[in-house]
Amino acid sequence: MEEPRAATTTTGSDLHLDLPAPGTSGVRDALITALREAVRGGRLAPGTRLPSSRSLAADLGLARNTVADAYGELVAEGWLTARQGSGTRVALRADPVPPPAGRSVPAARTPRRRVHNLLPGSPDLSAFPRAAWLTAARRALAAAPADAFGYGDPAGRPELRHALAHYLARARGVRTAPERIVICAGFVQGLMLLSRALRAMGAEAVAVDSYGLDFHWSLIRGEGLRTVPLPKDAQGTRVGELDHRRDAGAVLLTPAHHFPTGMPLSPERRSAVVDWARRTGGLVLEDDYDGEFRYDCRRVGALQGLDPERVVHLGTASKSLAPGLRLAWMVLPQHLVGEVLAAKNPAEEMTGTPDQLILAEFITGGGYDRHLRSMRLRYRRRRDRLVAALAERAPHIPVTGIAAGLHAVLELPPGTEDRVLRAAAWEGLALEGLSRYRHEPGPVPVPDTDSAGPAAGPAGPGPAAGAPGPDGLVVGYGTPPEHAFTAAVDALCRVLPPAP
Repeated sequence: MEEPRAATTTTGSDLHLDLPAPGTSGVRDALITALREAVRGGRLAPGTRLPSSRSLAADLGLARNTVADAYGELVAEGWLTARQGSGTRVALRADPVPPPAGRSVPAARTPRRRVHNLLPGSPDLSAFPRAAWLTAARRALAAAPADAFGYGDPAGRPELRHALAHYLARARGVRTAPERIVICAGFVQGLMLLSRALRAMGAEAVAVDSYGLDFHWSLIRGEGLRTVPLPKDAQGTRVGELDHRRDAGAVLLTPAHHFPTGMPLSPERRSAVVDWARRTGGLVLEDDYDGEFRYDCRRVGALQGLDPERVVHLGTASKSLAPGLRLAWMVLPQHLVGEVLAAKNPAEEMTGTPDQLILAEFITGGGYDRHLRSMRLRYRRRRDRLVAALAERAPHIPVTGIAAGLHAVLELPPGTEDRVLRAAAWEGLALEGLSRYRHEPGPVPVPDTDSAGPAAGPAGPGPAAGAPGPDGLVVGYGTPPEHAFTAAVDALCRVLPPAP
């Protein structure tokens, strides 16, 4: 087959078809066959609008009547539909019913499809501020210089780094300058780059909470470092244990609102971990998880403010806006900026600049603050509805970790977590247990010598590393869209164990 001739003018949608050269006999039948095969093979999906006969004829170098006749034939056969004012489209058709594959499982024995979602880690995606984001996009793109759409600084667009420096200082107490901020494609990329930089600087291990996200630990290990779990108690992570983990060159913490247990790091231990970093030359990696969503008391400022040269502050738009933006930032000590940028390989150097420009405008124009205030109120109301429902229908189930964030921890009677999760699956409820976030057993810790406070044993929802943990649920009340929240909470209450 020869390539069709390029038309001098084209309108409508592009459509690739393999046809004989114009003027060849049988071109009408060849066009019908090509269109039919494109529909049959799925290249033209049901409902796709086809170019007008005039446009397609110009594109293919054919007579308009030839294309019109081909369209008419396929309409008559049922492959296409044509209506006045809506053009010619691929006909809609039902999906084929698969043939029976042996005996089916009775419906009563099949868990329901998941229709309720209380998984943690996601905001209400239906609440993304589309109108305000579009307004910011128009302003940002209209004002953007031409070089914004080229290959730019691997550290990120200066507009966003300047906006973040001012915002983080005002809202989170971060002490920094734009040149110490590096933009990355999500928190995960930032943690990966920091792990590479630490490894290049000679670190062997990173201390982590005994509860957290396993894919963060896997990522650290994938860069050649070990993870060392630290125990927890009622004051948060027992950072005094770092003095006995001399192979740890850094510690990863969520001091504002620990995930998943929900407790903040106590003021004494915030000071203690910074003192450890100063004394040993180590680094504190501060994941500012849920730092912007605090409800019952004043917000806890960033740990980075205590010592900008020993604390790396990591933030992200994934919870405040949407994870699909893939925008996060690292506020680095001055000596670490070059190391982190050097850790980027060529495929990781750039983060999409249009979204960076839009977020910068969204912040400087006040849209980000307005959105956060609105969402803070929405999530607080949801939390209150969840707590009220549990108090009424399951008063024997304690609820913790609710002073901030988008999730709560429900403490279950011993031995019931797996049973509740199975019941949730039958109810069509997506739910996760506390054990899902437990670090694998590590060495038995030495007696605690943390001068930041007494810790004779696990006094909170997290045990010492290596000890068996309590049963519980991590309930993400920020995840469901507003219209589905009440039904999700009802499903949760149905699967909880009864009072003893």
